[in-house]
Amino acid sequence: MTKAKIRKMFPGNNSSVGFYSFYDEVINFPAAKVFILKGGPGTGKSTLMKKIGAVMFKRGYDLEYHYCSSDPDSLDGLVIPSVRIAVLDGTRPHVIEPKNPGVVEEIVNLGDFWDEHLLLKNKEKIMELNKRKARMFQLAYSHLREAQIVQDELESYYQEAVDPVRVRKLWQQVNEAVFREVPPQFAQPAKVRRLFASANTPGGYVHHLDSILQEARLLYLLQGEPGTGKEEFLESVYRWGTGRGLTCEVYHCPFQPRRMELLYFPPLSAGFLRVEEPLKFEPGNLPELQDCREVNFNQDLNTKILQIYQQEIKEAKSRLFALRKKAWDKLKAAQEVHGYLERLYLPAMDFEAVNRKGEEVLQKIQSYLNS
Repeated sequence: MTKAKIRKMFPGNNSSVGFYSFYDEVINFPAAKVFILKGGPGTGKSTLMKKIGAVMFKRGYDLEYHYCSSDPDSLDGLVIPSVRIAVLDGTRPHVIEPKNPGVVEEIVNLGDFWDEHLLLKNKEKIMELNKRKARMFQLAYSHLREAQIVQDELESYYQEAVDPVRVRKLWQQVNEAVFREVPPQFAQPAKVRRLFASANTPGGYVHHLDSILQEARLLYLLQGEPGTGKEEFLESVYRWGTGRGLTCEVYHCPFQPRRMELLYFPPLSAGFLRVEEPLKFEPGNLPELQDCREVNFNQDLNTKILQIYQQEIKEAKSRLFALRKKAWDKLKAAQEVHGYLERLYLPAMDFEAVNRKGEEVLQKIQSYLNS
């Protein structure tokens, strides 16, 4: 029996435009059953998902673990793709509205298992901590917006030094090498799914590339400074691949979520990764990788132009690093406040009842599998 696999990713992110969500992309199939978990901090939502995931993994089912960017050890979602079942955190900021309530989606309210009288004793403190946490997120997003301005400045120096003809040649060479033997199909539009492979978290920049690319056989690493053409290159590859009807997974940049960081085409087992600070990735750990090709976008940059802006580039990189660090520190502060909130909810929870509810959800999943 083939060993089950777990893929890890982020459905949302702390970005330069605030919290950016791809939660609608978590379930990219006609769902058979979706359990939506409600409840406050520390009520056991992530733990419940992990317990269900552990059971289903032992039974041989491939899983997707969707992690929280504000607490990268916690789950926002568990998906069992082969049976079209999901268990999702439905609390703010990823509020999920049932589309077919009672038929597909089922609300599991863990708030049914707390002692409201105990919580009311800490009402003022809980309200103050929630206000404080929101403030820390606002400051984090403010630093990331400022970092985006610096990023735009930094890119402008390199864009001036780029040879656009060489970049277009790279597009053509790579696209033809990868897609030349792929016959286009027009029976249906290409299936595209958008998520995040990496995230701005309280612990800094975190990624799950090893997990997402675990079946990749071909990987292009796009190296180079910001603004040297990597983003345009990925857009070109995306158009070529989806234009041939290929299923595509698009993983967006956690700083600039409208940009791509990684493209992965499952039918080809081929990935295209934009490598740029602060991302660090060692592809040698990928078990199925047969061919890793580096494309260096720093080649043929106009060094005379870069020399003119040498000091400006150095200062911009320094400011960019400092602003990102400030943002991560504010996310860390928000996480610490969240921890205080959890400690207020924990004594009010009946976790034996929560565990029984988890067993009930597991039994319902099993009944769907049996039917």
